[in-house]
Amino acid sequence: MSIPAKEKLYQCSVCRRKFRELSDMIQHTRVHTREKPFQCTVCQRDFGRKQHLTQHMKIHSGEKPYTCAVCNKDFRRKSHLLTHTRVHTEEKPYQCSECLKEFKQKSNLSVHMRVHTGERPYQCSVCLKAFIDKGSLVKHARIHTGEKPFQCSECSKCFSTQGNLKIHKRVHSREKPYQCSECLTAFSSTSTLKMHMRVHTGEKPYKCSMCGKYFRHSSGLLSHIQTHSQEKPFRCSECQKDFKRMSYLIKHMKVHTEVKPYQCSVCLKCFKRKPNLILHMHVHSKEKSYECLMCLQKFRQNSTLKKHMIVHSEKKPYQCSECLKYFKTRPTLIMHTKIHTGEKQYQCMVCQKKFTQQIHMTNHMSVHTAEKPYQCSVCQKGFKRKYTLVMHMILHTGVKPYQCSECLKNFRNKSELVLHIRVHTGEKPYKCSDCLKEFKQKSHLMLHMRSHTQENPYQCSVCLKNFRYRSNLTKHIRNHSAEKLKS
Repeated sequence: MSIPAKEKLYQCSVCRRKFRELSDMIQHTRVHTREKPFQCTVCQRDFGRKQHLTQHMKIHSGEKPYTCAVCNKDFRRKSHLLTHTRVHTEEKPYQCSECLKEFKQKSNLSVHMRVHTGERPYQCSVCLKAFIDKGSLVKHARIHTGEKPFQCSECSKCFSTQGNLKIHKRVHSREKPYQCSECLTAFSSTSTLKMHMRVHTGEKPYKCSMCGKYFRHSSGLLSHIQTHSQEKPFRCSECQKDFKRMSYLIKHMKVHTEVKPYQCSVCLKCFKRKPNLILHMHVHSKEKSYECLMCLQKFRQNSTLKKHMIVHSEKKPYQCSECLKYFKTRPTLIMHTKIHTGEKQYQCMVCQKKFTQQIHMTNHMSVHTAEKPYQCSVCQKGFKRKYTLVMHMILHTGVKPYQCSECLKNFRNKSELVLHIRVHTGEKPYKCSDCLKEFKQKSHLMLHMRSHTQENPYQCSVCLKNFRYRSNLTKHIRNHSAEKLKS
């Protein structure tokens, strides 16, 4: 026989809500009066109900009487334990009636419903921005106050939210619990994984309102928008050069200082930028796990391999506005434009020769030294430039990936193929400005120009006689060698 439900005899005079027990109604009226008669003796915090004070006191005592039977984690409240067990059972009993999304807690569903209703009851008193939950408002308020209450115990760096601190701690532990199901790359946070997945899905949710171009990340869109504006509000105080972004200016300022705060723990070499140090660290690992299927050249980073693959592609999407010449990459186009502007900002400290690119000056510096830092691991031959070593290594592999479409002859590199094709076409693109004689190669034109300038750059170290060509000097030196043998 069922027991009849007790009648609700007690009614709140403010909101007309009814209760079965008088004590329940008395507790409820404190919602309207905001009366909090129960005070914590430790921190003086007030509470409207005695059981809330009892639960609060466990914070000071450290008591956690409720233990999870699966992972042994302890909790102060039974309700917290019940909510936690859903982590193991993956139970989500609360479902949104609008989008059918499921939640583990009723409170989370209540907050989520505001997404559909548009309700944002929590407003910032400074900028009037509104939020759907109180926690988001509290986090936002720290933007104005600058408060960062969560500190890393390893490096003392502070954060505005506990979630950001938790993600940061994985830098020290090197923990990356979130793995991409497509390429198995691991990430330290779900947000980073979510952004990475767009590489596989091709999703680009951010659209430029000016040109209609789409981007995977909001940061990419923000950077792109600045290309439509000619404004460069950030100026270098040293050389007066202007920049579109503060980050570009900060990087540029290191050119004027000798500060190199990032040091390699292996060879103690210092760098001005952290990304440069990270790239440098691969030198010590010597591991090159990314191989080009076209020329078998290996790379330490997948990004470097992707850039290299453009060499084998015929696409040239970047065009010079001055001479209409096409290029495969934007950096190559930028470097090319310096030919038209005449800008040569890199100068050799020995002979004062100027260059448009720093790498050209670095390569040039080896002319003044006998140093050959790049050595072949097979025949031990030394080279002044890394690229020359890479080209040399193909000699040992025997690979000739570039084929002439006319005679099917194979070549080790693309430049050899380009020169060879001129045998079939008869093209001689390099013309002497004095006698109008044409040449297939630029180097041949430069050698020919010495007949007009009378330049003799090669000098014998024995008799100091000068020669126009290196081959003539080599033949001449043999005469001295023959004279020594006779004597």
